[in-house]
Amino acid sequence: MTRTLPAAARWTLCLPLLATLAMAATVRPAQAAPEEVQVYTNDINAPGQVGLELHVNHVATGDPTPDHPGGESSTGRLRVTPEWSYGIDDHFELGAYLPLTTIDNHGTFRADGYKIRLKWLPQHSERGVYYGINYEVGREDRHLDQNPWNNEVKLIGGWEGNRWLIGGNVNFDFALSGPAKAPPAVELDTKVGYKLREATLVGFETYNGAGTTTSFGHFGGSDQATYLTLDTKLGRWDVNAGVGRGYGANADHLILKMIVGVPIGH
Repeated sequence: MTRTLPAAARWTLCLPLLATLAMAATVRPAQAAPEEVQVYTNDINAPGQVGLELHVNHVATGDPTPDHPGGESSTGRLRVTPEWSYGIDDHFELGAYLPLTTIDNHGTFRADGYKIRLKWLPQHSERGVYYGINYEVGREDRHLDQNPWNNEVKLIGGWEGNRWLIGGNVNFDFALSGPAKAPPAVELDTKVGYKLREATLVGFETYNGAGTTTSFGHFGGSDQATYLTLDTKLGRWDVNAGVGRGYGANADHLILKMIVGVPIGH
């Protein structure tokens, strides 16, 4: 049964977003979110629809040195994260990364935190221009991030045609608590794909750290990664798979990623 929240309830859900945006100038940046290697495009749940995506990322080779005291090396680590989602109405979607789980290179399994998000896509037809915004806040264990509480504002935009999909995200990452003091970090993500058929897309994705809001364009000192990707369907299951190479300041060299859309709530 499809249900749509009234307008008053939707605005109530937006109040935390507006309050945190107002704090942006005074908080510190979080690190990137390695549990999710994804460029947001024009996908959104239908009103009342429940969704589940499973994010699986593995760093096959890289620099084993942790990036902060008490941190864990990402080399050899496997991250498996369920992302739950719910369509509020035609333009709003709630999501939760619950739990954030890791299996380190010694085989130890841990639940390392959670994140919640709110996505707004006022324009998201299957063809043509789309745009929107996603807000995310969450907590991670110190093994993953020296700033436990952090958030992200993601600007979404792009265009989809009969054969091509071109998308981009601009991410602003802030830390809400923790010892690392720095201006908000900026990341530019892109996705370009060509449709071999309607449900199969081949292309590439890039994830480019661009410095901070006070030193924008400092690419050499930021994490960079490029992936060759395939988006397709296996029956009712959606799959995004990619193999990537980290460079710049990125300690992860060879990265394998997969996002599996589990057919629930259909």
